[in-house]
Amino acid sequence: MKNNKSWESIFSAYDILNHNFNVKPFKITADEIKNATRHFGKTSEKEVRILCKQDSRNERPKIFIDNDLFLLPVKNGEYIILKGDGYIDISPINDMEEIYVSKLDFELRSSQIGNSEMQYLDFAYASSLIRTFAEDNTLVLTIRGRKYTPEFNFNFKQYKDIHVQSVQTEVDAGFEGKEQIVLIEAKNSTTQNTIIRQLYYPFRQWKIHTQKEVKTLFFEKRGREYFMWEFGFADEFDYESIFLKKQKNLSYKIDNMPSC
Repeated sequence: MKNNKSWESIFSAYDILNHNFNVKPFKITADEIKNATRHFGKTSEKEVRILCKQDSRNERPKIFIDNDLFLLPVKNGEYIILKGDGYIDISPINDMEEIYVSKLDFELRSSQIGNSEMQYLDFAYASSLIRTFAEDNTLVLTIRGRKYTPEFNFNFKQYKDIHVQSVQTEVDAGFEGKEQIVLIEAKNSTTQNTIIRQLYYPFRQWKIHTQKEVKTLFFEKRGREYFMWEFGFADEFDYESIFLKKQKNLSYKIDNMPSC
């Protein structure tokens, strides 16, 4: 739990707890957040980007947790506070370790330098693990970095037609094949849960942009092991319809095949 005092000040300034969340979400702007926290001394206590980063359940301030609330961006500089659980559990993988043999015929030494999510994703792609897991040999890396969503609407519980426009998204890697797009959210440590928005907004974004099937993967590197989960949405217009499609625990060995 973080930024408790800042969010207590924001909730008090706009009487948020007296809002009827059964009817509609509470709308709040970046300027309103700044105004309610301007008397704090530390940048971390009043910087909107920091205050609104609530990527896991336990990263929410206490006032959110106590009142079963979570935060979503809906436009550049605009947010909504909703009642409910906007997060998805990342289920533990207890399957037997499976050895994956790299499709490369040489060892990638440069991929062993450093400890970043990006390099592990790049290694997984270079050795064709991403293609293997997604069952698509046509995938090529085409999406990386920050982009803004087109307009779209979605539902969450009692809230209908929540409108999103020009919200910044970032995927760690995105791949396009002949028939599909594969988007990946990556971590290099154990994750218990994550906000659905990190998977759902890019899912809607690239489905609109390409009209192709979109797969959303969650990826973790722990020690020598690579873990992957594929999530789907039973109803693309329903934020809460997310479900786990498949998961895998893979450990690498490099097969240095002789050149022809």
